[in-house]
Amino acid sequence: MFAERQLRAALTVLALSGLTLTTLQGTAGAADAPTTAAPATAGTSPVVSIEESTARALARSFAEPAWHRQVAKAALADEEVDLLALTATSAAKSAEEFRTTLVEAEADIAEAKGLGTDAGSLLRVGLAGKPVSESALARTSPLVASAPADDDADVVIAYDSAGNAHELDAGKVPERPVYVVGVDGQKALAAGLEVIDKELAAKGLGTLTAPGTNTTAAGAAGTASVASTGFWTTRIKSISVADLKEPWFKGNAEVFTLVTGFGTDGKVRVDTVTMPYVDVENTTYYPGQILVNWSNYKYNLADAVLMEDDGDTNYSSLAKALAAVLLTVTDQGMYIPLVDAIIDAMPASWWTDDPDYVDSFYTLARETTGSRTGASANARMTLERYYVSAL
Repeated sequence: MFAERQLRAALTVLALSGLTLTTLQGTAGAADAPTTAAPATAGTSPVVSIEESTARALARSFAEPAWHRQVAKAALADEEVDLLALTATSAAKSAEEFRTTLVEAEADIAEAKGLGTDAGSLLRVGLAGKPVSESALARTSPLVASAPADDDADVVIAYDSAGNAHELDAGKVPERPVYVVGVDGQKALAAGLEVIDKELAAKGLGTLTAPGTNTTAAGAAGTASVASTGFWTTRIKSISVADLKEPWFKGNAEVFTLVTGFGTDGKVRVDTVTMPYVDVENTTYYPGQILVNWSNYKYNLADAVLMEDDGDTNYSSLAKALAAVLLTVTDQGMYIPLVDAIIDAMPASWWTDDPDYVDSFYTLARETTGSRTGASANARMTLERYYVSAL
């Protein structure tokens, strides 16, 4: 299905490449001069290709001024606009035509990210560039871009309503407003971590049940004890990340943590922890968030690996890769750090973009308190012991 749509998209690009590309009258400068042809998407990830195709289609739909005004108003009112929901409220003909393309793109995005059919709408549009009023934005000839595959790219390709491609400087925020199409990172991350949890639980590497739950007789006794008395946790008092490497064409960072150790059954266990508040580098956050629930672990030690979804993560593939490696690790009667095993399990595509791996914390103990710096010196956390009492 996705391959067929990619072929159709490629043929469309070939057809469009014969168009004469002109500057936007009165709005385009040297920084966004038109290119001679639509850029090729060969070698980029499926997610990047889908976002780019959606950006082109949205730009063409702006040929109808009424629809552009509707999108402009929505984009100024909200940081990210659900494109599928917005098209459903529009009476514009171009919005209806764009929605047909959008429905296919949504299905392809869910498939490319390994999220199944229950993820809901994921494609969003937001505004980048200097602040602008609604009337000024509606009068501006619109440009629509999507984030390139490489955060270190020199240019960002944006499209106008005639289908012409323009190069924008990736190194600085554009002077003029630019619509940027992308995936709702937090929504995709939440759905993706559910995929990971289910996959790992199915392999015996985690559990989706209540804290302390265990299916063995000994585990059942332990569960009753936890339920009646409570349990110890490690809580994050503060956290900061020095470098998230998020340029203007990317949205906020989507950071999550894989907490690993040996479960009460002696098998490797992985718990996922979302950190939606970590989105600006060199900023200290004070979440008071539980990082490790010690009732889930056999030993008094656990590891934590901080990751970021940079947009093209396939969660199903990631879960399978994690399971394949971690199932080979056995309990030797003593704690074995699992950070290296987690990193070794990462698909090769994760290392094409540095922010995917944020940092790692080895051998966190139940008694660990105070400030800790990650192994890569990129993240810093202040930890405290926290007892969760039974009701």
